[in-house]
Amino acid sequence: MEFALSDEQQMIAETARAFFAENATSARTRAAMAASGPDAGIDRALWQAFCTELGLSGIGIAEEAGGAGLGFVELALVAEAAGAQVAALPMLGSLALAAQAIAAGGTAAQRADVLPGLLSGEIIAGYVHDAGLKAEDNRLTGRDAFVAHGAAAGLFVVTSNQGAWLVRADAPGLTVIPQTTMDQTRPMARVTLDGVVGEPLADAAAAMARAQACGWITLAAEALGGAQAALDRTVAYARERVQFGRPIGSFQAYKHRLADLVIEIEQARSAVWWAACAVDEGAEDAALALHAAKSFAADTYFLCAGNMIQLHGGIGFTWEHDAHLFFKRARAIQTALGQGSWHREQVATLILGDAA
Repeated sequence: MEFALSDEQQMIAETARAFFAENATSARTRAAMAASGPDAGIDRALWQAFCTELGLSGIGIAEEAGGAGLGFVELALVAEAAGAQVAALPMLGSLALAAQAIAAGGTAAQRADVLPGLLSGEIIAGYVHDAGLKAEDNRLTGRDAFVAHGAAAGLFVVTSNQGAWLVRADAPGLTVIPQTTMDQTRPMARVTLDGVVGEPLADAAAAMARAQACGWITLAAEALGGAQAALDRTVAYARERVQFGRPIGSFQAYKHRLADLVIEIEQARSAVWWAACAVDEGAEDAALALHAAKSFAADTYFLCAGNMIQLHGGIGFTWEHDAHLFFKRARAIQTALGQGSWHREQVATLILGDAA
């Protein structure tokens, strides 16, 4: 596959990179991490600017559903730029999962009622999935222990093997308990449903398929952006830090480690763009590409973030250094929406069939 960004895509990528580099600063991310209550882990001003001023929240959603009408390649460009700054935004749960599910499987009335608020940033949505959820007459009983930005959500999309529903945050029987997790830039919550009345989506299968694909692409692209940023920051440090009268980047062992990371990142980049293109084009190998991209990019990010800490030496091991923001986000991405081992098992099954 030959891949090159169009002029429009290059403009989107440059605009997103400039926006996040200017606004998603370390100071603002740490302030969001230190916040409490529903605002914990969210830079509200950045979120509003992203949704309204930049106008990129509708990427990946069809125009007839109120979106920008662009595809997964453009979505990946935005997620990559956000991941490079470890931006404290509810992009994954609210836009990549919930909004995509509603756009793909919701009724016309549901899309008209919910999507404008989600795309404007006025409402944050959470995505709850429980394969063993019990649903009787649209009364839902089940739970999801790790819902991204669940404590800030005013609305939930609930999915299971039995269907998909919209649930308001104030619905009787719904309980949301914030969780303390490693990555405070993407806080999680335990959502429990006890006989909660849900509003069924028109096409549950389409909703879940779209949300799943978009979630994997978003995480893979975030991981790619984070991995590249971790390498870039480490290279910059290697040029300015001097030991024994020479920049530490001139030492062979250091250079070899960086060169290995470059190779890993370029492989991850190929996997991410393969997956985004495959989904946009409806390719037969789209499922294979998605599983490969999520597992490979997540592992690459974790490798780069770990090396970022080590190659920064003593300063890299201090909690105040941004290397730990990258490391925690990388570790969280590894386990989000399926661990790497599970994704690799799906790849093996798709290639080998019963022989896997």
